[in-house]
Amino acid sequence: MKHLEHFSAVNVYINAPFADTFQFNPQLKGMTFVETDMSNLDPNLFQPVPNLQALELSNCKIKVLDFMMQVNLSALRYLKMTGNEIVVINETVFHSLPLLTYLDLSNNPFTCDCSNAGFIRWAKKQKQTQVANTHQYICSFPLDKRGSLLFDYDILSCWDDSSFFCFISSTCLVVLTLLTSFIHHFLRWQLGYTFHLLRAFLYDSRKRKEGHDHQFDAFVSYHINDEDWVYKEMLPMLEEKQGWRLCLHHRDFQPGKPIIENITDAIYGSRKTICVISRSYLQSEWCSRELQMASFRLFDEQKDVLILLFLEEISAHSLSPYYRMRKLVKKRTCLSWPQAVDHPRVFWQNVQRALQTGDAPENSNILTGPTGC
Repeated sequence: MKHLEHFSAVNVYINAPFADTFQFNPQLKGMTFVETDMSNLDPNLFQPVPNLQALELSNCKIKVLDFMMQVNLSALRYLKMTGNEIVVINETVFHSLPLLTYLDLSNNPFTCDCSNAGFIRWAKKQKQTQVANTHQYICSFPLDKRGSLLFDYDILSCWDDSSFFCFISSTCLVVLTLLTSFIHHFLRWQLGYTFHLLRAFLYDSRKRKEGHDHQFDAFVSYHINDEDWVYKEMLPMLEEKQGWRLCLHHRDFQPGKPIIENITDAIYGSRKTICVISRSYLQSEWCSRELQMASFRLFDEQKDVLILLFLEEISAHSLSPYYRMRKLVKKRTCLSWPQAVDHPRVFWQNVQRALQTGDAPENSNILTGPTGC
């Protein structure tokens, strides 16, 4: 029996043969079982016959084809499994049968729903395997499809449903969430700065067309920690003695108005902007925005509209993390309060001179006060 090539058993076995039935028949190329209960088939039955080319298991009460993926049947070319109890066909089974050229699964109680859509699509699109007797692939389930042909089932409805839409929507939502998180974490400052510059540009263009006069002589940009100095030192000198009209956050900002709009109105509604620089100022987000807005106006109008007043001694090394401030300090003369301790009157005279300049170019370097900041 070692050289047996074809085996056929029609209504011979009551149940599936033992797994070792063909262990001495490695040359077997054809196998047929008809009218045999194969519901408890052991896939190892086919393990000793890797050269099997033709297999028929008809009227054998087989419910699924998945057992064929558990053994090596890569040489199989002919497969007939008619009259069984197959309801759903897993099309991935045929991926393990690369040489299959003939397939007959007729007279099985198929279900006509989306569970068989993959097999229907495979059978219609592939060119290698002949799917025989398709007119005998009759639907048994569901009841409203009973008697119709399996290959007449509209598989497009299986993909044109809400689940696909939900998948696309959820994917887009995940991507959008990740993108938003990335932008917020890595690019929020750049985007915020660009937004403020655009807003300032539009504001400035509108004001120029309307020809509005400035409401204040200077907007004072400072940190809350330096408020005592502003109210006790700056205001008495600049407003009471020199008569300048200053714009201050807590006093002159319009209640209920967005803070960024108040800042824009204050900078463009004043002839100058005085930045009271301290370490707290450099670390403040809102102070940084005020400086950015004032810097844009400086570069846009090319006028001497920005006055840098250093309230503390801050070395150039300490300014290195603050690129925009360091760039401004390198290009402009600035005022230093710590260096004016012995000559406060000279300091305030220099501030007065800076406020008195009108439309001089911003690089005129009119300030002659202390420059050691």
